[in-house]
Amino acid sequence: MQSSIWIVIVNYRTSDLTIDCLRSLSKQVSDLSNLHLVVVDNSSGDDSVLKITDAIEHEGWSSWVEVLPLDQNGGFAFGNNASIRQALASNDLIDYVILLNPDTTPLPGSIKTLVDFMDANPDAGIAGSQLVNVKGGVECSAHSFPSPLNELNGGARLGVLSRLLRLQVTSTAQSISHQCDWVSGASMIIRRKVLEDIDLMDEAYFLYFEEVDFCRRAHQAGWECWYVPDSRVIHLEGASTDICSTAKRRAGYWYDSRRRYFVKFYGITGLVAADLLWAIGRFTYLLRRSLFLGARGNHNNDPKFFMFDLLWGDLRAILTGRVWSIRRAGQYQ
Repeated sequence: MQSSIWIVIVNYRTSDLTIDCLRSLSKQVSDLSNLHLVVVDNSSGDDSVLKITDAIEHEGWSSWVEVLPLDQNGGFAFGNNASIRQALASNDLIDYVILLNPDTTPLPGSIKTLVDFMDANPDAGIAGSQLVNVKGGVECSAHSFPSPLNELNGGARLGVLSRLLRLQVTSTAQSISHQCDWVSGASMIIRRKVLEDIDLMDEAYFLYFEEVDFCRRAHQAGWECWYVPDSRVIHLEGASTDICSTAKRRAGYWYDSRRRYFVKFYGITGLVAADLLWAIGRFTYLLRRSLFLGARGNHNNDPKFFMFDLLWGDLRAILTGRVWSIRRAGQYQ
């Protein structure tokens, strides 16, 4: 008997991308007889629900796709959890939940490859696809957990430091499946038992770091996380959030999510250490750049006011006591 799969796509004003994603998935339905997909609309406030519903009816997808409109936009974890609760309460025993971004195009066989991998590896609780861009380049989707020491490396952007400290925030792309700390939530499969063991995603993250948090809790519960490059998914990175634009100031929820992650897993002192180490690394980077010591160009990847928003935002949260609520608040809603 084939494994039963429940796929969740969270839409927020990206109906055209969502429909394109469904169209690519429709070509894989015949390989997955026990498949159900839910498009969660995070209160888009536009015609997303109507457009997606019409497309489902017109294309004849209603046997395997449904739309779940929500009355508020609570973020990525909030939207996914709404459908995951449906999966866990379903009369049919769901073996796996798959999270897909609306700005993805799963290539032929990509979903079945993930399922087959999980079936063959019972210790794997989570696995992620290889993400490729529209030009065929491989994106970074297998990562190490963020830590205060890794923040030093991230600020410095110095390869010799990474090698000296044996730090690798993002794994070098490999052509074979391998374990990693966490994988991108753009295409992620989760074993049902993991959800039963550690609960749902933390809805206090509006966007970003929620999959890092989830994979870390799974790791703490003894589950393995794997990167499966044979499952290939095209990813229009940032198309659904515009977070990648360097011309704009980064959204405040990114800083809030980073702060929450560090306080949850390292405490307030860990957050302070992360910021101090990042600032030291960034100072060395700026010094090298001013002395023309091979540090030119990379600064253009940062959004406007990144250093100020990161450091001042965390300092203000500490001074106003907001970080203490992170430690006191419940993790899941």
